[in-house]
Amino acid sequence: MTRDEALEELKIRLSDGYMLQHSIVSEAIMKQFALYFNDDIDIWAMAGLLHDIDYERTIDNPVLHGAVAADILENLNLDRTIIYSVQAHNDLQELPRNRKMDKVLYLTDFFTDYIIECAYRLPNRKISDVSAEAVYKMVCEGTRSGAWSCNITYMQELGLTAEKFIETAIRAVQEISKEYIYARQRTEI
Repeated sequence: MTRDEALEELKIRLSDGYMLQHSIVSEAIMKQFALYFNDDIDIWAMAGLLHDIDYERTIDNPVLHGAVAADILENLNLDRTIIYSVQAHNDLQELPRNRKMDKVLYLTDFFTDYIIECAYRLPNRKISDVSAEAVYKMVCEGTRSGAWSCNITYMQELGLTAEKFIETAIRAVQEISKEYIYARQRTEI
């Protein structure tokens, strides 16, 4: 499946502009980390792009989030590596995250919302103008200790600090297409 085909599949299933933006930002971050870890850029990027493809179908039943996505992605004949990472990114699926890609997707999903929120607070709302310091500060102020400790553990396992992860993520969003560069506000479905 090409990236354009994947984006069309995503647009069929996600009508919320915020969630589309979240997916595009996640794709960019995953691509950057695939480069960082010298791994398959297309596989990592596709996992980032499609990780919430089931969001609108599972919003009222979050325990199914990831499992429904896995079914969708299997029907689209995507690589098993992508399918597993997408399913494992939801804690409620209780799947181990052993590979780098699994851990980075989990972290990316967490940090993407903070990056978009930081951009939304800027006068111009440009994601490319967000600073790593602003994201780090917002994360430290707004994160539950359980989620933060899990993220720290994964970052340590990846040989990264929180600062390095955020800096790399910020570098990734510099290349997002103009269609998605201005932060959207989260809307209720």
